[in-house]
Amino acid sequence: MKLENLILTVGYAGIFAIVFAESGLLFGIFLPGDSLLLTAGLLASRGYLNVFYLLLFCSIAAIGGDSVGYWFGEKVGRRLFEKKESFIFRKKNLIRAENFYKKHGSKAVVLARFLPVIRTFVPVVAGVAKMEYQKFLFFNIFGGTLWVLSTILLGYFLGSVVPNMDKYITGIVILIIVVSSLPAFIHFWKDNKNEIVLKLRSIIGKK
Repeated sequence: MKLENLILTVGYAGIFAIVFAESGLLFGIFLPGDSLLLTAGLLASRGYLNVFYLLLFCSIAAIGGDSVGYWFGEKVGRRLFEKKESFIFRKKNLIRAENFYKKHGSKAVVLARFLPVIRTFVPVVAGVAKMEYQKFLFFNIFGGTLWVLSTILLGYFLGSVVPNMDKYITGIVILIIVVSSLPAFIHFWKDNKNEIVLKLRSIIGKK
């Protein structure tokens, strides 16, 4: 079934449920996010959906989904690190997560919104790391609203000016992911440049 047909079949309630699950429930990684919002915006430009209702319902769903993900990480996920000692669930990994979210939690919560799969896990890890909830909620609201507004309105605008815009949805989603990933990669490179260069030199030297 085409995404357009799926959206028209499930309606506002279905769109809300998909955005909610994809934002913070772990099984949501298999659900469409950016393409769903872009296509919904496209359909709104054609009069099939009300763009105001879309913006309102999807913003609430995105913020609510992340909040549930945070709650799950805080209540359930943390216990896995405290009780289990495995490759992933190690105490040192928990400490690293806590330190990371103290320094970069706000950026992670906002930037992850534009990265499929990662946006599903970030609120859960924020809960595990016990990021201050008021801080998390502020950037959750900011990031969730920014993601929904920018993606739906982009679909609405392009649907109004570009003929057969539905053919370009995949390419637009890839472009959004690449552009939104750049700040995270630049930040990672600045923080780890020396270590990466040393490792590359050691690898080249061995060869």
